[in-house]
Amino acid sequence: MLKLFTRPAVTVTCALALAALSVGPVQAGARSPLWSADPSKGVGAFKSIQCDTNTFTTTTSPAKGPVWQVKQLANQERCEAEGPDVSHGSTYYLGWSSKFAITDSTSRYLFQLKCSPSTGTANHPIVLEVIGGEIQLQNWTHEHEKVLLWSAKAVNNQWNDYVLKVSEDQQKGTIQFWFNGVLQKLSNGSDTFTGTTYDGTRNYLKWGLYHPAPASATQWLSTIKMGTSLADVTG
Repeated sequence: MLKLFTRPAVTVTCALALAALSVGPVQAGARSPLWSADPSKGVGAFKSIQCDTNTFTTTTSPAKGPVWQVKQLANQERCEAEGPDVSHGSTYYLGWSSKFAITDSTSRYLFQLKCSPSTGTANHPIVLEVIGGEIQLQNWTHEHEKVLLWSAKAVNNQWNDYVLKVSEDQQKGTIQFWFNGVLQKLSNGSDTFTGTTYDGTRNYLKWGLYHPAPASATQWLSTIKMGTSLADVTG
């Protein structure tokens, strides 16, 4: 049975912080992030750990220091942590570093912007997925149709840096994406994609591994940051 370790106090704090979130141009200097999940401080920043084994843990990386270690065992549906809710009309940045070890060809989601209910909606408007030897950034429309925004070769045991800038709307939301510090050109030929980034009645963020597979997989993640500028979530 899926174990959900809930933390209501965190839910309230995150919801209040994000309710009025809306930013303009990138700020020059870093400030305290709106939310962060620091491995050295334990899992208290997450609203829940959705993993039916005790394998969402921490370890130390020579390159990154304390990191999250997510082990999804063979045939396990998911091992993910649930971050804060996001509100319609908000704009925010997310930044983190990640590496993975995936040895089979089954799809794994590394990150999801998830919506509820999952049926009759986009289900997960933004997904970062390892599939077919690639890391893919995907958008899913409010009609649950996939739009491939960007891809790169998937390399096991290699650290990559990710930043997303998202504005939340059902059809006029926007996405920008930085990979290893470089703003990426997306499949529409622009560095900005406009489409579905919010759907249903509740939207929230998830990191870990999702999709059952015949082999185990692992993902490691640095401190995850959410802020109102690029500088808030990098460095």
